[in-house]
Amino acid sequence: MSRCALINIDTQQSFFHRDYWQEDDVPTFQQAITRLIAGCQDLRLPVVDIFHVDEQGPFSLASGHVQAMPFLHHTAEVTFRKHVHNAFTDTGLDHWLRTRDISHLIICGIRTEQCCETTTRVASDLGYRVSFVSEAMLTFPMRWKGVTLDAATLRHRTETVLAGRFAEVQTVAECLESLS
Repeated sequence: MSRCALINIDTQQSFFHRDYWQEDDVPTFQQAITRLIAGCQDLRLPVVDIFHVDEQGPFSLASGHVQAMPFLHHTAEVTFRKHVHNAFTDTGLDHWLRTRDISHLIICGIRTEQCCETTTRVASDLGYRVSFVSEAMLTFPMRWKGVTLDAATLRHRTETVLAGRFAEVQTVAECLESLS
């Protein structure tokens, strides 16, 4: 059986200060990610927090917003800071995982189609088995060329392109059941 870790991506207060922040899906997201983290902790799996850091704005360290959202109460095994969309480039995450013989990653966090998807693709390319728990992810509508994709459409699109290629797409219950 492979060793496993939960990778919690960008669930940070910086997002509260973005103009696209919406509360619509937040209660469902909070419940799902809280259940997932608690379930992984019950199984004694390491929880790894990843925070995005920019030089300026709400994602800068100087802003004071690069910290866990207030509803999160877990203590991460380790925290990494990233400066790009994936959690591996220049963070030390890959080294940390490999020195612990961790080969299965569970992905959760914010934004489904950006940092969560990108980290999943890189993890798969690096040889990790990936469980993509989009139920424990949050995203926001996006508009391009006059077309707006709502959060549900973005989530479905992301699940479609990842499933069977880069990850196993699971609900919180499916993920935790597969680990027991």
